[in-house]
Formats: sequence, structure tokens, C-alpha cells
Amino acid sequence: MTPLSNATLADLPSDVARPTYDRSQLTPGIFHFGVGGFHRAHQAVMLDDLLSQGLATDWAICGIGVLPSDARMRDVMRDQDCLYTLVVRDPSGKQERRVIGSIVDYLFAPDDVDAVIERLASPAAKIVSMTITEGGYNIHPVTGEFDLTNAGIVADLATPQAPASVFGIVVEALRRRRERGMTPFTVMSCDNLQDNGRVARRSFVAYARAVDAELGDWIEANVSFPNSMVDRITPVTTDEDRSVTSEAIGLTDAWPVVCEPFLQWVLEDAFTDGRPPYEHTAVQLVDDVEPYELMKLRLLNASHQALCYFGYLMGYRLVHDVAGDPLVATFLRAYMDREATPTLRPVPGINLDDYKTQLIERFANPGVRDTVARLCADSSDRIPKWLVPVINEQLATDGEIVLSAAICASWARYSEGVDEQGESIEVVDRLRDTVMGYAAKHSTDPLAFIRDRDLFGDLIDNERFVSAYSAALESLHASGARATVAGLVGQ
Repeated sequence: MTPLSNATLADLPSDVARPTYDRSQLTPGIFHFGVGGFHRAHQAVMLDDLLSQGLATDWAICGIGVLPSDARMRDVMRDQDCLYTLVVRDPSGKQERRVIGSIVDYLFAPDDVDAVIERLASPAAKIVSMTITEGGYNIHPVTGEFDLTNAGIVADLATPQAPASVFGIVVEALRRRRERGMTPFTVMSCDNLQDNGRVARRSFVAYARAVDAELGDWIEANVSFPNSMVDRITPVTTDEDRSVTSEAIGLTDAWPVVCEPFLQWVLEDAFTDGRPPYEHTAVQLVDDVEPYELMKLRLLNASHQALCYFGYLMGYRLVHDVAGDPLVATFLRAYMDREATPTLRPVPGINLDDYKTQLIERFANPGVRDTVARLCADSSDRIPKWLVPVINEQLATDGEIVLSAAICASWARYSEGVDEQGESIEVVDRLRDTVMGYAAKHSTDPLAFIRDRDLFGDLIDNERFVSAYSAALESLHASGARATVAGLVGQ
């Protein structure tokens, strides 16, 4: 089958939307680190919307990969002229296919890092954005400080003009812009972190100061790091997705993206060197992102953790099956109402009851076919950022924490690496050996898992949390996940 490319766009079926603009006339103004499924279902779609309106022709996207695993994306982007199919699946089973053309170039830093830095140091580069995951900012989970002892950072600091990390590349590009008297670009985080812009600022400024204190001060004073809240459930693309999509469009698409219909981007309107006219899209430009990001992180993201470990232990493997279980849905809503919502601020324009109802409906969308294993992955980067703050705030106000403690216990039980049917669990986490090591001690030390202050802070010292956690973990071992959840919600 012929590959999807500029030359084959005209061969697409009439029901597949495709770029109506001249891609050859586009100039990249946004350079994005971490071109994965989420970026291509979210930010790239917003730019495609603008380009379809004849706007933002100098704001197209150039993707950048820095990890060895990004070589595959480089090859697909090269072979398909950076085109790909977006497949939007709604709960009824209806699928809408659309070819996105807003990404026009892709650079793989290990091929020629100096060429990447020079592109970022060019006047055309006005925004450097990123989806490098919650754990990608190299911030210590308890101290909140940038880790200068990280091996990759140590290597970059030894040769700062030939770096390999996103921090080294971005800071070196900013150094060259400063040296050349140029306006600095905006650094825009699109990751699921509270205060993601401030976290990014802390990371990049800390790295820069380690290179040159004056450079760090200049970046802190002159570079904008807007906060944002991003939302669209985007599961990992499967071989079946590739096959079905290619068959539907009549062309080979080696890396389509599947997602839900829901799309939200709340963005702080604070840019150093201009921005695309996002007001002509669904982007919500605001002065204060925090109410929206707390809502999303503590209701959606933390609820994903609430369902995934219990769900996996119950035997579920697809998210919509777990969320469609009335017992789990009741548990999710109870966590949202009793423990997460009291920690939120009023969210302008949002009815929280409707939002929470919609969340469970989104989780239960059978068209998305998101996997429980995806939600269980990288938990050491998620639980401390999404759930532990809820627990701490509730403890500080004498609020309820029983359900949140039980979610922590379900992660600990999951990390034992064997489900309730005796089948092995593949634990995917950068701290895999550490968390599984703690979980292996449960028979002799039931509190081993929560003794790690890097993950749980001082919760081990709080009698109320320890009591609730211990009760949930004991129930998981004695009665199983379903009975534990039933007991938690009084069923």
C-alpha cells in the first residue's frame, strides 16, 4: 500500500478531512520536544485548525526528538512528510478521520545536535514547547529542586555547547540568542504538572545557572514560561489501529493517533515573542490557569490512578470496562466528591458536578480502548504529583482521606507484581526495582511502601493516614480488590 504523504493526499477518500492549505508555504515558529500521541492529538490539532482558517502560517510546528526511542518517530515523519491521521472515536462507535498537516519538520537531536540548537537560535523560533512527561523535568519530588546530580545533566554540564538533554539544548540556544542580541523564545510546558510553567522555569533556570550564573539570571528575567492545562485522552497507538486506519484511508499510515472527542487547553496568555492567534480556536486564554489545572489533575488524573490499580487487580485490562463497572464508578465519584473537590478553587465557567459526571462518561467511552496498563505506568511520577497533594491538604483541614489512602494501598498491592489470579504484572516505572522492592516486604513490614519520603513525604508520620492505608492494604490481601472497594463505598 502507498504511504501517506504530500503526494498522496489527493488519493484520500472524500470522508477523510485533509489540509486545505499549502504546506509548502508554512514556516515553523513552534519547536516541540516530545512528539508523541498526545501532542499530535492536542496542540498540533489546534494549529491545524488555525492553518485551515488561513491563519498562523508562520507558526507551524517542527518536532524535536532527543531520546534514542525517538528515532522511530523521525523515520515515520520523514517517510510521511510529517503527515498523520487523527482518529476521533466517540462512545457510539462513530469514527472521524482527519489528516493533520501542522507539523512540517522533525529533527532528531542525536543526528546533529548543533543543527537543532541553531534552528532554535534562529529568529523564526518563537515558542519552544514540550510534552516530556511528568517525570521529565528532573525535579526532586520532595525538595522541588532540580537534580544536578543526574547523569545526563552532569554530562551536559561538562560540555554545555554540545548537550544531549532538552535542558542543555534549550539553554544553549537561549545563550546564543542572548549573545546575538535576539529576543528569547517562550518555553511552553504542555505536561500534566501543577504549575507546569513554573516547574519548567525552575528546571531550565537551575540548569542555566549551573552553566553560567548570569545566563540563568537573564533567562529568569527575560523568558516567559506560561502555565497551561491540557486534556485529551489519547491511548497508545496499537498495530490494530495502524491496520484499521490504513485500510480506511487507502494509504499506509505507520503512526496514526487515536483519541476521544473531548479537547481542552487552558493557557496563560504570557509570551515572550508573540504567539499564534489561539483566540480563533478552542484554546481558553486566561490570566490564571491554577483553578483549571487543579481541577484536571485532582479529578481526572488522580481518578485515573483511583481506577487503574484496583481495576487491574480485579482482572480488567481496558479502561472503559473498569469505568463501566458500577462499583468502580461509585468509588470514583466518592473520591472526587469527598476528597478531591474540597481541595479545589472555584473554576470560572465550569460546573464541577457536570464535569465529574462527564469524566466518568469519558472514562467509559468504549471507542477509545485505552488500556489499564497505560494508566498504571510511571506511577512514581504521578501519585506524588496528583494524589499526595490532595491527601496533604485534606489532612491539614481535617478532611476525609480514606479513599485516597486506599488508592495508595492499591498501588502498593499492584507493585507486588502478581494479580489476584496469580498472573504476573509487568510493572512499568522508572523506579520499578525500588517500588517492587518495597512491595516485596509487605509480609514483614506492611508500611514499607509508604516509608519512602521521596514518594510520600511525611505521610508515614501521620497516624490517620497510616491507619487508613494499613486497613486498605490488609483488606486487599485478605479479601481482594472488589471487596475492598465495596467496603470503602459501603456496598
